[in-house]
Amino acid sequence: MVSTWLYRIATNETLTFLTNKRLRNLQSMDDEESLMFQNLQADSFFDGNEAEMKLQQAILTLPEKQRLVFNMKYFEDITYEEMEAILGTSVGALKASYHHAVKKIERFMCDEN
Repeated sequence: MVSTWLYRIATNETLTFLTNKRLRNLQSMDDEESLMFQNLQADSFFDGNEAEMKLQQAILTLPEKQRLVFNMKYFEDITYEEMEAILGTSVGALKASYHHAVKKIERFMCDEN
């Protein structure tokens, strides 16, 4: 599968870029998440309503692995088997990561109301 291979390369490059950026700036993860949320709010191409903004903010609070799995499953509708090939993680671990991510997002959305 060429698409799986390309997705794996793009994912690894993105993770490497974010890690290098964080190390270069010596920012904590909280600072990085705050900066990402500020960039989202200032993005002229993001025309989201308040609920969409809260969802994006909730996603930014997730640990990196859970965020990646959630985005791949929820937004890109990638199967667990495809994620397994891309990320090199078992289907069971991916399902657990997604489940935990969903629960954290639900709690965030309820706490923010």
